[in-house]
Amino acid sequence: MTMLKYVTRVCVASLLAVSTLSFAQKSGADTYKAKCQSCHGADGAGNTPAGKSMKVVSFSAPDIVSASDADLIADTKNGKGKMPAYASKLSDDQIKDVVAYIRTLQKK
Repeated sequence: MTMLKYVTRVCVASLLAVSTLSFAQKSGADTYKAKCQSCHGADGAGNTPAGKSMKVVSFSAPDIVSASDADLIADTKNGKGKMPAYASKLSDDQIKDVVAYIRTLQKK
């Protein structure tokens, strides 16, 4: 394989990876806004009327930040505390995208 072909393939693969991540974040943000934001708030702090009444924990809380993605996915699928289960309402991919979006909120 020539160097030019190799470099071209690496560039294309990199662009595909970045565009897929951006799509997942956008898709996760859209799902979050539709299904989660009313309780968790736009910033994930839980400072909404519903969030305050249910004592929603901020996504920036140490125990949430240190939780694995698998734990957050399981909590979203099965529900936790007063949060309902979303396994029958969202696909596995949607839940994974929401968790990826939640991670971006933790960095703000």
